[in-house]
Amino acid sequence: MLVQRLGAPSDFDPLLARVGDARVVMIGEATHGSYDYYRLREQFTRRLIAEHGFSFVAVEGDWPDCDRVNRSVTGAPGGAADPRLALECFDRWPTWMWANAEVNRFCRWLRAWNMERPAGERAGFHGLDVYSLWESMQAIFDYLGEEDPQSLEAAQEAYRCFEPYGKQVEEYGAASRFVSARCEEEVVRLLARTRAHAASDGPDAFAAWQNAEVVAGAERYYRAMVRGGPESWNVRDIHMTDTLDRLLEHYGPQARGIVWAHNTHVGDARATDMAADGMVNIGQLGRERLGRDGVVLVGFGSYRGTVVAAPRWGSPAEAMVVPPAREGSVERRLHELMPERAVLVFGGADEPEWITGTVDHRAIGVVYDPTFESWGNYVPTRLAERYDGFIWCDETTALHPLPALSAMGEMETYPAGV
Repeated sequence: MLVQRLGAPSDFDPLLARVGDARVVMIGEATHGSYDYYRLREQFTRRLIAEHGFSFVAVEGDWPDCDRVNRSVTGAPGGAADPRLALECFDRWPTWMWANAEVNRFCRWLRAWNMERPAGERAGFHGLDVYSLWESMQAIFDYLGEEDPQSLEAAQEAYRCFEPYGKQVEEYGAASRFVSARCEEEVVRLLARTRAHAASDGPDAFAAWQNAEVVAGAERYYRAMVRGGPESWNVRDIHMTDTLDRLLEHYGPQARGIVWAHNTHVGDARATDMAADGMVNIGQLGRERLGRDGVVLVGFGSYRGTVVAAPRWGSPAEAMVVPPAREGSVERRLHELMPERAVLVFGGADEPEWITGTVDHRAIGVVYDPTFESWGNYVPTRLAERYDGFIWCDETTALHPLPALSAMGEMETYPAGV
C-alpha cells in the first residue's frame, strides 16, 4: 500500500499513476452530502480531463437533468451560458446531490475548459440513473415531434400504457404483477424506433435513444421494486453500467470516462456482504466488462464531521453531525494511522490485514439517522479488494445546496438512499 499525504491537487500523482491507461475511473463518495468528497473528487477529475484526455463525467443522476448541464458545459445549442441555471432545474428529491455549489464550481470550470477547444474535443456531463420515466418520455416526444414524426405513434402507445398510473409509477409496479398491466411491449417498440434513428443521426438522436433506454429501465425497475429484495438494485446498477457502455461507444474507440457515484455503487460488490445478498454494482460490472486494468475504482471515507442528509425519505435536507466512527471500523483504523488527509493506493505485496480482511466500512445515504451508528450504516468490506485507491478525510463538512424546489423522488427501497 502506498500512502501520500493530501494537501494539493499535485498529491494525486500516485493515484494518477495507478490509473495508467484505464478507460474508466469510478470515483465514489461515502455520503451524498459532504463538501470534502465533492471538492477532492472535482480536483482529481480536473486532472483526469485536462492532463489525461478523459472524455466525459457520468454521474448517479437522471439523464434529462444532466443533459441540460451537458448542453451548458459543452456550449451546445440551447444550452445555458451559466451551468448554474441548468443545475437549479434539478427538482427531483434529493436535489442537493447535484444542485450544489461544489458541482456548480466544477461545471463552470468544465465549460471554460471546453470553450477553448473544438466541439469534437469537449468533455461532457451525463446522467446514468433510471428514475426519470416521465421526464424521459417528454424528451422523446419533443425530439420525435421535430425529427421523426412517424415514430410518434410508438411513443404515444408507451405513454398511454403508463398514463393510468400518473406520476405514482410505483403503482404501475404493483399493478404489473398482473400480466395485463405490463407495458413491456410498448416500451420495446419505442426503444427499437429510437435506437434505429440514433444510428443515423447526431447527439440529439443519441439523447433520445438514451431517454428510451431510461423508459425501458424504469419499467423493469418498478416491476422489480414491488417484489422487494435486491432485484431492483440490480436492475438499476445494470442500467447505469449499460449507459456507461453506450457513452464510451458514442464518444469513440479512444474515449475514456469518469463516473461519480456513491461508494456502494463504485466499490466492487464482491468484496462486501452485498454479494451474499445477490447484489451487483457498477464497480463489479465495470471490472467484469473492461478487465481489472480497464477500470480503476476509488473510494472515500472519513472519521467524523457534518453531512447534508434527510431524516426520512422526501423530507427537507439538513446538516447533521456524523459521530466518530465506531470501534473496529476502517474509519477508526485510518483515524489512528493516517494524516488528516491522504491518498491510499492498493496493490502492494505486503498489504496490512486491516485492508485485506473484512472490516466494517461506513456508508451514509440521503436518508441518515446518526443514532443508528452503533448497529447500522456500515458495510463489511475487504477494502483493498473493493477499491484500487482510497481518499481519506479525517473530518468532513456539509456541502452547500443550491436553492431548489424539490418534488418527491421515486422510492429507492433496497437499500434506501444510496
